[in-house]
Amino acid sequence: MPLLHLLIVALIQGITEFLPVSSSGHLILLPRLTGLADQGQALDVAVHVGTLGAVILYFWKDVAAVLAGLPRLARGRTDTYGSRMAFLLIVATVPVIVVGLALSVTGLDEALRSVAVIGWAMLLFGILLYWADQTAPLTRSAEDWTIRGAVIMGLWQAVALIPGTSRSGITITGGRLLGMDRQGAAKIAMLMSIPTIMASGTLVGAKALRNPAPGLWADAGIAALFAFLSALLALTLMMRLLRSVSFTPYVIYRCVLGVILIAVAYS
Repeated sequence: MPLLHLLIVALIQGITEFLPVSSSGHLILLPRLTGLADQGQALDVAVHVGTLGAVILYFWKDVAAVLAGLPRLARGRTDTYGSRMAFLLIVATVPVIVVGLALSVTGLDEALRSVAVIGWAMLLFGILLYWADQTAPLTRSAEDWTIRGAVIMGLWQAVALIPGTSRSGITITGGRLLGMDRQGAAKIAMLMSIPTIMASGTLVGAKALRNPAPGLWADAGIAALFAFLSALLALTLMMRLLRSVSFTPYVIYRCVLGVILIAVAYS
């Protein structure tokens, strides 16, 4: 694949994965609206691996605590931050795995990959994010996450299997509806992305790598590297901006793009 095409795919994934604007929606739209060849599932997995590395590096202290807490969780104990967070992340990941497998088996995952679906999801879930961010209280932090909250945010995350919804956007919406402050909701949403990306990457990668094309590994490495760098930059900027800025700029972008896509779909 041409280097420029690889860079475009990597930058789109890296910049949009952790912003509440839907990375999958942008990746699906790229070949449909530009005429470029579809990058294929293998490169989709590669850029997701890159963004996975970015979120692990940014939240390395929390990731280290979770890994250290896994042995205690295996013994049925959730009396430390790490073991409790590990348990809550597992609980929050179950819905998206179940729904994702169901969509894959029934073939509905492909049926949802249309410009119209992405447009409506961009618009409607963008409005929902705005409503939640403007009306929900700011009374809880990431440390106040509970089993009930993990179940609720996990169910919201499953909704993100609809292209254009945005996994980070909908889980942040769920966190804000639970009363989490903006940084807390974003932090939990980012930590939830780690097991989710690992699960989806394993599933899709197993299919995509059965018959790898020539040069795939080199292309995948380049794409993963640039996705990692752009995702780390985007994540760092967003988390800093949330100290003083709401999610409204992202909502405006979503709504404008959603209206344009809906117009394109029905023209």
